[in-house]
Amino acid sequence: MAQIPRTPENEALGVNIIGATPRMQRIFRFASKIAATESAVLITGESGTGKELLAKSIHFQSARAHGPFLAVNCGAIPENLVESELFGHVRGSFTGATTDKKGLFEQADGGTIFLDEVGELSPQSQVKLLRALQDGEVRSVGSNISIRVDVRPISATNRDLRQGIEDKTFREDLYYRLNVFHIELPPLRDRQEDIALLASYFLEQYANKMRKTLAGFSEETQVLLLRYRYPGNVRELENAIQRAVAVAEDQVIRPEDLPPEMRETAQPQLQGPSGGLEMPAGMTLEEVQDSYIRFTLDQLGGNASRAARQLGVSRSTLWRKLKQ
Repeated sequence: MAQIPRTPENEALGVNIIGATPRMQRIFRFASKIAATESAVLITGESGTGKELLAKSIHFQSARAHGPFLAVNCGAIPENLVESELFGHVRGSFTGATTDKKGLFEQADGGTIFLDEVGELSPQSQVKLLRALQDGEVRSVGSNISIRVDVRPISATNRDLRQGIEDKTFREDLYYRLNVFHIELPPLRDRQEDIALLASYFLEQYANKMRKTLAGFSEETQVLLLRYRYPGNVRELENAIQRAVAVAEDQVIRPEDLPPEMRETAQPQLQGPSGGLEMPAGMTLEEVQDSYIRFTLDQLGGNASRAARQLGVSRSTLWRKLKQ
């Protein structure tokens, strides 16, 4: 199982990013390199691709590993409370401020602050964030005293921030302040080789947590897992396996254990011009994947471009799998 380098801290927090595709391996190597720096990192990708998990891994591979890692969802904070949440406030500074409160930047001093969904910040909040990053100082709401903080920002978004710059909804100077290093996480539909690894990993994890003994996936379930498009990405796959483990009544995960949307939208067409897809009992998930790739090519008369589109992978990925 290929994954990002693991440290004792990573193990303790369950930071374990799995990926065997060349693209994911390049991301892992790049993340390990930039972890040693103090520079800002911007992680982009669709929801559910593991942006916070990658941010944690960068933090725990860095010299700040023993400092705090604080995550904040910028899109979940009401506009009138953003400044208070990030930079703190003093008692009496506004209605409801009955005590002094440290902001997340001050709490993260010496560590990393993870600004999730940073593209959701309003223009006014972007100005305040930019000032804090430029000056290395924060000032609590209602205070005249600035406090120096040593914080590494790692940001994430599923929005196109460059488009936001063009639309005047995101500041260009803040974009370049956050985007010293950029990592784009691919959607799971572009990492089909990783589905088998991830499914097996989640099966083992949740079977252990629920104290259930499961041998794996039935052949029909394996095909469904490979055909599904995963709009919710890795998070959706994890939730599906968690559900399946909880409701499974057999020694293997069967199609009826999967969420209804996975059964309905991923039901395979097992009959083609050259006959059915044969999957003898005992095949591993990776062997089923290989068989299904060959079956798809056969259905489409060997047309690699059409097969790649139907499988949701690039042509280079398809040829690499065939060579293997």
